[in-house]
Amino acid sequence: MNENFKMVATTMFGLEEVLETELKNLGAQDVKKGVRNVSFSGDKGFMYKANIALRTAIRILKPIKSFRVFDEEDLYESIQKIRWEDYMNVDSTFSIGSVVNSKFFTTNSHFISLKSKDAIADYFRDKYDKRPSVDIKHPDLKIHVHIQKEFCAVSIDSSGDSLHKRGYRTSTNIAPINEVLAAGMVLLSGYNGSSNFIDPMCGSGTILIEATMIACNIPANINRPEFGFEKWDDYDEDLYYTIQDSLLKKIVSPSHKIMGFDKAPSAVRKANENVESANLSDFIGVHHVNFFNSMKEVFGSTIILFNPPYGERLNIDTEEFYKKIGDTLKNGYPDSKVWFITSDLEALKHVGLRTSKRIPLKNGDLDCRFVRYDMYEGTRKIRPVKKGDEGDQKEDEKESENPS
Repeated sequence: MNENFKMVATTMFGLEEVLETELKNLGAQDVKKGVRNVSFSGDKGFMYKANIALRTAIRILKPIKSFRVFDEEDLYESIQKIRWEDYMNVDSTFSIGSVVNSKFFTTNSHFISLKSKDAIADYFRDKYDKRPSVDIKHPDLKIHVHIQKEFCAVSIDSSGDSLHKRGYRTSTNIAPINEVLAAGMVLLSGYNGSSNFIDPMCGSGTILIEATMIACNIPANINRPEFGFEKWDDYDEDLYYTIQDSLLKKIVSPSHKIMGFDKAPSAVRKANENVESANLSDFIGVHHVNFFNSMKEVFGSTIILFNPPYGERLNIDTEEFYKKIGDTLKNGYPDSKVWFITSDLEALKHVGLRTSKRIPLKNGDLDCRFVRYDMYEGTRKIRPVKKGDEGDQKEDEKESENPS
């Protein structure tokens, strides 16, 4: 019987609580939220399950050793004391990533990675007169070294490639949104498949796909070609497929509409290619529609969630663009909860609507806000039009700051 051990799931800033909830719902034990990570306990089968199913995790790390270090020599000697043949052999390839936040280390994380690599290579050379090779692109074992103050944690990476690489995205547009961030925003919005869903600026379709996988309870990483743990000596293929089959049996069909719009034919084409790659063509409709010339076409409550272009991505008149967003929502999208992410906090003033929630997030290196607007008008059925009046009415309301 597999015994429980500690693991750490890393994530993006602002998604820690979402990941904590995901882990608890999945059955993790000893769940503790940190900064850009959540620690938990589980057995080997749960490690497989976490990799397959978690939507907001970037990596699932298995800590193997922790110790105190005060300089590079401490680090070298401590890493050399680990029994590395328990995790790899002299013919294995490996890579090392490191994060350093300590006054005791003036060198950068790249140097720490090199020092750690030397310690492991010398360990095998001293024992077997041969050094394992480094492979940055496709190693047999990924190792993480995390130094916080005087404490160092060495972990092995069960995920391999970052878990945002779902395996379904074949086509992208300019600055596509990260899949983990997309899933996190959908979960933060409260969407679970019990309402309609629209991404009115869908680009290559990432938000649509992540929302549909949530609505259908499809494991986030079911389309990935492989995980890091598949190269480990203790990999249990039968257990892996048992876990995978159990998750697949919980898939359901969505009961409401899921739609994406984009004004660019190339984006619509790319979105449809990705939707097909994710095997979700039966559930998602992607349409060549300019959001600013559209109106709500579906009955019932609707969640609208999108990633509009920022000034960093496209050269646009942000004041006019964000005013059009507000006007379109006011005139055409009653009975909707609207969410979008932006790094242009000044531009939000031109939307002309009060935010009901503002959540700090990161999109790459950009500080962003994920904002919500509640459209309270009565429900009505209106079909999208190709040409229409964007409207010029503006509410002279100042946004209220309501951090979650």
